[in-house]
Amino acid sequence: MTAIFESRVRADAATEKLKIFAQPQRLMILSFLLRGESSVSDIDAATGIGQPALSQQLAALRQADVVKTRREGKQIWYDLADDSSRLCVRTMEALLTEEPDPQRIMAAATTLAAPAKKPPTGTGTAGFAKIL
Repeated sequence: MTAIFESRVRADAATEKLKIFAQPQRLMILSFLLRGESSVSDIDAATGIGQPALSQQLAALRQADVVKTRREGKQIWYDLADDSSRLCVRTMEALLTEEPDPQRIMAAATTLAAPAKKPPTGTGTAGFAKIL
């Protein structure tokens, strides 16, 4: 692996990726998604961002391949795209606290616990059919 200081292309790519994380609403969304796959309404309730801005930020995160989506009927579920995205967010949460703890930062950077999967919540006829 090439160190960032050895490649301008790598430095430019890293800077572009950091720009995605350097927006407060996006960072709030990503932090919430560390807890597992969630619907737009769940993300909105947890972050208080509001529907129009939330949709805009989720679109930017999708375009940057930081989050992925899954459709279930009319419902769209969001999750972090991969372990790399999860690692970035977990490390930022550990680093960007009032009093960073070096051991906690190392644990965040070296441990990739899988998020707890939420059971699907069915609503309407489709949800009823799943019960049968």
